[in-house]
Amino acid sequence: MFDRQKKGERAVLVLPHSRGGSDAVERAEEFVELVKSAGAEVLATIPARIDVPNPRYYIGSGKAEEVAEAVRALGADLVLVDHLLTPVQERNLEKLLSTRVVDRAGLILDIFAQRARSHEGKMEVELAQLKHLATRLVRGWTHLDAQRGGAIGNRGPGETQLETDRRLLAERVKMLSNRLEKVQTQRNQQRRARLRNTVPRVALVGYTNAGKSTLFNTLTQGEVYAADQLFATLDPTVRKLEDLSCGPAVLADTVGFVRDLPHDLVAAFRGTLAEARDADLLLHVSDAADEERQRLHDVVDQVLDEIDAGDVPQLHVMNKIDLTGAEPRIVRNAEGVPQQVWLSAHSGAGLELLRQALGELLGGERVQSELRLPLSAGRLHARLRAAGAIAEEAVDEEGWRLRIDAPRSVLAPLAGGQGMEVAALRDLLGSPDELA
Repeated sequence: MFDRQKKGERAVLVLPHSRGGSDAVERAEEFVELVKSAGAEVLATIPARIDVPNPRYYIGSGKAEEVAEAVRALGADLVLVDHLLTPVQERNLEKLLSTRVVDRAGLILDIFAQRARSHEGKMEVELAQLKHLATRLVRGWTHLDAQRGGAIGNRGPGETQLETDRRLLAERVKMLSNRLEKVQTQRNQQRRARLRNTVPRVALVGYTNAGKSTLFNTLTQGEVYAADQLFATLDPTVRKLEDLSCGPAVLADTVGFVRDLPHDLVAAFRGTLAEARDADLLLHVSDAADEERQRLHDVVDQVLDEIDAGDVPQLHVMNKIDLTGAEPRIVRNAEGVPQQVWLSAHSGAGLELLRQALGELLGGERVQSELRLPLSAGRLHARLRAAGAIAEEAVDEEGWRLRIDAPRSVLAPLAGGQGMEVAALRDLLGSPDELA
């Protein structure tokens, strides 16, 4: 339903800001990066101070005329506004400027439409686009106003184009929602399978372009697309993370966050965001070279609160230290628990420190001991192997002789149930309170 133009766009940018706004420059730079990520050519940027929003144009009428002159002089075919516009404001600006107007939400949706690769991601983007478009259909067909009906002289011969569009849009939204529900059910089944395997779950989160996908590829030898642009990765990718002292873990890459992320988009990307909400630990990646990293860190925490992931434990990863000259290190709190890891995903400096911190946070107390299992305990043997708990093993006519080396938190869920073999594992752990 959304045929995209293959050519680039020649755009004039409108950058609203409030009086005394301390982050106006940073917001402007980020918006320019968003526009470039969408593939548009920036012809001019026009700042607009907003003390009281104009209900007609959002920006003042004088500033709107200034934008119109710039559009005519530069031959622009698009105006991008760094703010959320109401449908009426967007419509009035388009009428005044005689060109297409897109607000911040529409721009982000456009970028997401370009970046989505998986079938699920494409459906999620289209669903968010349709919900955004639904609020902008009311005045989209003024040339058919005479067919709306309801008054003398306004009755039409049947269903108007506006009503047809509303009906088709509602049907498409319903269809996409049903399909995504099925996909979500499949994801939940996969997630429950990971829970049964007692494998710890770690999710990468952070502001867009902080280096999450590069870190993901370096840690897992994956092939997630990574580039120096905003929203380079949208679709959730899950890989096994090996060589941790706590045993294997599951690492998920998620979509980058950004300020003023459209709520419809947050709601649509349940598949990606659920990886963060259901994780045992979040790796909160920040750009150590960015002077505004603390403010961007707060933006990510705000979005995590919106998706009910604010209470998930976090390990802060200060990435891109190769751009700052800082040394790799682990920062611990007063109890000695890792809080931050300074590293460079690009050069690899500090990655071993990250693995060490992950092992400490996910592992806890380790159990290292011998365990004998009869040949009839094949199910428990398989679960111990899947959990990465077996360091060495040998088999004879009496069964398996295993050397167990794993965190107590990994072994404890395996020691529930009945049977002599499970009782042997329970005796090995020797902590009935944890096994309840």
